[in-house]
Amino acid sequence: MKLRYSPASPYVRKCLVLAHEAGLAGRIDVVPTVTADPTSGLAKDNPLGKIPALTAKDGQVFFDSPVICEYLDSLHRRPKLFPARGKARWTALRRQALADGILDASLLRRYESMRPANERSATWDEKQKNVVARALDALEKEAKNLGKPNAKNTTIGHIAVGCALGYLDFRFAAENWRTRRPNLTRWYEAFAKRPSMAATVPKDQT
Repeated sequence: MKLRYSPASPYVRKCLVLAHEAGLAGRIDVVPTVTADPTSGLAKDNPLGKIPALTAKDGQVFFDSPVICEYLDSLHRRPKLFPARGKARWTALRRQALADGILDASLLRRYESMRPANERSATWDEKQKNVVARALDALEKEAKNLGKPNAKNTTIGHIAVGCALGYLDFRFAAENWRTRRPNLTRWYEAFAKRPSMAATVPKDQT
């Protein structure tokens, strides 16, 4: 399998963390891809021009990260990271959606910061910052229900939350999301020590 990849992308990281948890990492070849490069061939894999995009052995291409993650989860015999049914499934999917929302807003802030200074909107940035803060506050309220980070019942919800918090550390460390969120902080500090997380720490593309 081939995965369109950037070492800075939190959505790519989510797929790779799941692949490590599922024992599939060795079956995936990462293809470094710059989304702004028209010669990268990305548009042939994903007409939206976004990463990640996964090409399976049979040639099928999957995007974006929720679809890729669920596809990968169908390929192994370990405990599933997408619960099959019931409350556990909907809780995992809801947490994934909440974490992806944090990433969406954070990436919008990141892109805004890269615009020329005279084209940036402080109002827009503050709006996205508030979205992230509300989502973090919601996670703080349920942090005690996330369970032990070293438990075998890890789900896509845990992975997505871990990757979202890791991205905030990567791009917005100065804002210190941990302030007034002790329960979420404790959970994340332990979850970040999982081998799958340690193997996928984000870095700027060189």
